[in-house]
Amino acid sequence: MIDKEALKKKITELINKSEEEIVDLEDMSAPVSPENSIGRVSRMDAINNKSVVEAALRNKKEKLSKLKVALSKIDTPGFGLCAMCKHPIREGRLIFMPESSRCVRCADR
Repeated sequence: MIDKEALKKKITELINKSEEEIVDLEDMSAPVSPENSIGRVSRMDAINNKSVVEAALRNKKEKLSKLKVALSKIDTPGFGLCAMCKHPIREGRLIFMPESSRCVRCADR
């Protein structure tokens, strides 16, 4: 049986951490200005790094959204059941990835 209070605490901590990381990633994804002090290769590298940071930012925002949904649904009767097969999601998966809405088997499909 899932300890929902401990899971709520963990989700809340993950939400807070994700929000902090999003702020940092948003700062890092600022536009690359065409300064004269950096060369063309360095500018290309900065642009490449910016796109990597933007991808990480999108992923972090998506995870944050899923965490908030999980927190809002944690007290509903269907929480912890796979959205596809309706079997219980293993407690270890919910502890490691509380935003999971599918069991491992259905997530692999």
